[in-house]
Amino acid sequence: MPKSVLIVDDSRSMRELLRYALSTNDYQVTEAADGDAAFQQICLHRFDLVITDLNMGVMDGLTLIKKIRSLPAYARTPVLMLTTDSNPATRDKARAAGATGWLVKPFDPAKLLQTIARVVP
Repeated sequence: MPKSVLIVDDSRSMRELLRYALSTNDYQVTEAADGDAAFQQICLHRFDLVITDLNMGVMDGLTLIKKIRSLPAYARTPVLMLTTDSNPATRDKARAAGATGWLVKPFDPAKLLQTIARVVP
């Protein structure tokens, strides 16, 4: 059974790139355009992995990660931050919020898949 991934990004083109990279490698992909829409999906469905952008309207990635980690069912679910922000202080904030890993845009599809293989059993 394919692993389910929720991708969260306010950029439609980025969601399409992620969807292509993941769906062509047997992942089942669900999309959300912001943290609020993502959290609604998380409350309705169980995902094996969440990949989220940092800077989005309505709810940013850090707030989303904190909300995800507040749910017992998602306490151990891998959450990857995929963003253009490479600031170490921001990366530390993401880790403190509960992010499992960090990738910088633009992403290398092979590196993304390697990272996912390490964090999703």
